[in-house]
Amino acid sequence: MRSTRRAASSVLFSCLVLAGCSPTSLDGSGASGNGSPSAGPSGAGGAGRAIAVGAGPQKTYTVQKQPAAGSCHYRYLKGEPLEDTACTPGAISPAVTQSNLKSTICRKGGYTSGIRPSTSVTGKEKKLNAASYGFTGRMSDAEYDHLISLQLGGDPNDYRNLWVEPADPGHRKGSGVNNAKDPVETKLHTAVCKGTVTLSAAQKAIVTDWTTALSRLGLA
Repeated sequence: MRSTRRAASSVLFSCLVLAGCSPTSLDGSGASGNGSPSAGPSGAGGAGRAIAVGAGPQKTYTVQKQPAAGSCHYRYLKGEPLEDTACTPGAISPAVTQSNLKSTICRKGGYTSGIRPSTSVTGKEKKLNAASYGFTGRMSDAEYDHLISLQLGGDPNDYRNLWVEPADPGHRKGSGVNNAKDPVETKLHTAVCKGTVTLSAAQKAIVTDWTTALSRLGLA
């Protein structure tokens, strides 16, 4: 009888230990919601993970805390800059869903201008994020980019969805922002609004690798 009780107690203790384990956040960074960012190892992971949900559009935006200076590292594919997936895993807006596309991102007259944070906020965030990525190029040639664009339902001001995107290879210095990622986003937006692909599929494709998003979805 005593041995049976000891075995049962051992099983119960193991269950309690397992139940007490800390959950992992959606972005795998150790931060949840709009909490303080903490960068992990850089890499191309995250393709199979659920995309974090941000706070969505706000009446008043505040400057978001960015990952620690020097903690984020660009990846490059055929010269094109890609984000550090630990620092910038992407975040979607809860205000945009598959069922309300016609009244949000596919609305006639536009959607993004009414939810975009002001430059007084994003300008400060851009400088902080440039330090996070160790970016030292011309700020005027770099885009403070939504990884999941606003026209694809990306969160407007979640630090997980914004990064300083360097200019494309061959870009003439001083000529301003002109990134190859932008037309990819536009084509995905058109496909989503036409019903060719789902909102979720477009968001996952852009988070996985924006350079292959179109071919991944058969839109190239």
